[in-house]
Amino acid sequence: MKITVLGTGEVCRLLAPAFLSLGHEVVVGTRDPETTMARNHAYRVLATRHPQLRPASFPAAVDAAERSGLVVNALSGPACPDALAPLAEGLTGHVVMDVSSPYDWSRPDAVLDPVNTDSLGEAIQRALPGSYVVKTLNTLAAQVMPEPDAVGPDHTVFLSGDDETAKARVGDLLRALGWRDVLDLGGIGTARATEMMLRMWIDASRALGTHLFGFKIVR
Repeated sequence: MKITVLGTGEVCRLLAPAFLSLGHEVVVGTRDPETTMARNHAYRVLATRHPQLRPASFPAAVDAAERSGLVVNALSGPACPDALAPLAEGLTGHVVMDVSSPYDWSRPDAVLDPVNTDSLGEAIQRALPGSYVVKTLNTLAAQVMPEPDAVGPDHTVFLSGDDETAKARVGDLLRALGWRDVLDLGGIGTARATEMMLRMWIDASRALGTHLFGFKIVR
C-alpha cells in the first residue's frame, strides 16, 4: 500500500519508517521541502537513512497518493484544518488517518482548542468534506504509536470516524503495527472524547514521570 504522510515532525519520523518496515511505499509531504532538509536536522538524518523519505511539497505528496492507499495527517495542532483545506480537492475519496492533537502551545500549560463542543478531528472532516477522516493514535506519545509493546501489550487504541470501511482499513494498519485492542468509538464526533483525554495524558505523564504509558478499557 502507498501511504502519504503530511508533516515531518516527530510523529512522522517514527511512523514513516515503521510503515516502510511493513513493506509499504511511503511519501512524505511538507510545506517547503528545501527548508525542511536545511533546517530540520532530525528529519534530514531520517531521509539520509531512508532516501525514499526525502520530502515532497504538500500538493506533490497528495498527487502521489493512491485511492487504494492512505493519507496520514501528522501536522501539528489547531492549525491543521487551515493547512489541509487547500488540499481538499486532491484528497477527495481518500482515507485520512488523523493523529493530530489540539494542543495550543502558544497558551500556558498546553490548552486544548477546540474542546468539548467540537474536535480537531471534526474540523478536519469539515475542511476535507470529500475525504474519510479517521481519528486515532492521539491518546499516546509518538514513540508508542508504531510500537505499542514499548509500554506493554495490553492497552487500547481508539478509532473515530463516520465511514466504516475507512475505519476498517485504519484498524488493519494498526493491527499490523502490533496493536491488539482497537476500539471503534463510533462517528467522528467521538473524537471529542479522545482529544479531551489529552489533558489526562499530560497530568498522568507528570505523575508517572514518563510519557511511555497507555490507557486500557477493561471490559
